[in-house]
Amino acid sequence: MERRVKRGVAIYSYSGEYGRTMNLEDCFKDLRDMGATGIEILANSHIDSYPALTDEYVAEWMRLCTAYGVEPVEYGHWIDSRLYRNREISPQEAREKLVNDFQIAHRLGFRILRTKMGVINAELAPMENWREIIESVLPEAEKYDVVMCPEIHLTTVLSDRFVQDYVDFINETGTKNFGLNIDLSVFQNRFDVPGVVVFNPDCKHSQPEEIIPLLPYVKCIHAKFNKMDDDFNELTIPYPEILKILTDYGWEGYLLSEYEGEKKDVPGFVSHELRKQHVMMKRILGY
Repeated sequence: MERRVKRGVAIYSYSGEYGRTMNLEDCFKDLRDMGATGIEILANSHIDSYPALTDEYVAEWMRLCTAYGVEPVEYGHWIDSRLYRNREISPQEAREKLVNDFQIAHRLGFRILRTKMGVINAELAPMENWREIIESVLPEAEKYDVVMCPEIHLTTVLSDRFVQDYVDFINETGTKNFGLNIDLSVFQNRFDVPGVVVFNPDCKHSQPEEIIPLLPYVKCIHAKFNKMDDDFNELTIPYPEILKILTDYGWEGYLLSEYEGEKKDVPGFVSHELRKQHVMMKRILGY
């Protein structure tokens, strides 16, 4: 079979409406309507009983996936290194939380985990003992058939040293249970568009070709977008160049739309913007 890029949605995009004007099934309906076939959830936002998981939630989740033809793609969770005010959590505490998330993700049908780590600087470098923590749970990750993926996003760029450290860790351990989630904000090259969140107008950014050597390690991509125009162009991130690279190099995986623009709390606005982005991606991909 031809290797293909697929389209999904991170329902973080609906954060301004979720629990107010939209519920979980509304999100599934919206995904099907725009032709998206994959979904990402955030454990502590979209599982009411988290960090526990009820049989009732599992049954409803399976019903929704089947009814709307949507695939569980990525499960967002955290290593809450700064959970307590006066200390960082211990490696053992981190391990217990991670294994709990593996079990939940496995029951819900997720294989890819967006494993957010505590950061130590403005470039979002991970906590210093990340290797110790991740290596300690590799046997459990293999048991539950999940892949932990730290998210690489602005203000990180792909040439930052710790990105290569992740790759080195994968190669040194030989693990199949650790990879990368690239957020397309790393390619954002415009910060002067009205309504776009500005981290730093002089923020450095990656060039699209810098993703090429990382593609074997990339398990999922956050298709971040900030502003769509009425001609279905994203104004801050070079989507045509990025998606051409993905298709030329045969990358197979999900682009999960993640809206980071304005008016998130205006009913229907994000849904409309997501449709515009998916029209753009279909045009570029050719399907």
